[in-house]
Amino acid sequence: QVQLVESGGGLVQAGGSLRLSCAASGSIGSVTAMAWYRQAPGKQRDLVAHIQSGGNTNYADSVKGRFTFSRANAENTVILQMDRLKPEDTAVYYCYFAALAAGMLHAYWGQGTQVTVSS
Repeated sequence: QVQLVESGGGLVQAGGSLRLSCAASGSIGSVTAMAWYRQAPGKQRDLVAHIQSGGNTNYADSVKGRFTFSRANAENTVILQMDRLKPEDTAVYYCYFAALAAGMLHAYWGQGTQVTVSS
């Protein structure tokens, strides 16, 4: 059974930083893509950053230059470093993995971690 476990959310003042991590456990298979999404109250879930298997990283325009999405040294673990945070970054952040296993593409989501940025 595959699980994505997130950590690192919390409350921070505007201009501050937070570091989110997401670790996949279980037999996930071959990971083809990893991403972070966020969902603010009353809004849809939006893509924040995305890494494809080829290594290209893409960011939403709203976070470019402030957020960095990277792989950690541990296998199937990713990091979202968030700097110069703004109140509008307040949301529940979810990690996402897509993986091939037994000839099928599977999608996995973390449980979500709250990020609150005060003004």
